[in-house]
Amino acid sequence: MAVDAKRYLFLVDDEPIQNEMLKDYLAERFLFELQVFENGEDALSQLHQKPEIVILDYHLNGQSRDAKNGVEVLRAIKEAQPDTQVIMLSGQDKLEVAVESMRYGAYDYVVKGETAFNRVENAIINVSELNKALTINQAYRRTILLLSIGIGVIALVALYLAFFTDAYSH
Repeated sequence: MAVDAKRYLFLVDDEPIQNEMLKDYLAERFLFELQVFENGEDALSQLHQKPEIVILDYHLNGQSRDAKNGVEVLRAIKEAQPDTQVIMLSGQDKLEVAVESMRYGAYDYVVKGETAFNRVENAIINVSELNKALTINQAYRRTILLLSIGIGVIALVALYLAFFTDAYSH
């Protein structure tokens, strides 16, 4: 059974220059397969790739007025892929937008500016550490389950043998 070891990171921003700059910055620092989208609808159509992280702009209607905004895309991502972590990257320095994003499941909210790429990098590192911890936790749980089953089987075999050896000895 082959396992797809690719780890996907989606960049969703309707500003092509912003996307390319961030893509170049992240490509130097991380081993993700980077996918760039200029609208949320295209990103949503590719969720079957199960991105680990989505970096999502709030305003996505610069190219098309009918495009979904970032929070609408965030909600659709979390509904379809709840384990995907979404980092909102927006020019909106409004508390209401940040709170709304976090309420619908954003992992972090980063305001565009001179330190934004560093903050996104730190958020990605934190998400990766979280995912690693969750993976280790799942492995421990599976190990404990298998050990419990094994101990249970051994106990049942011991009881069975004790009963029948005791029954035949009398």
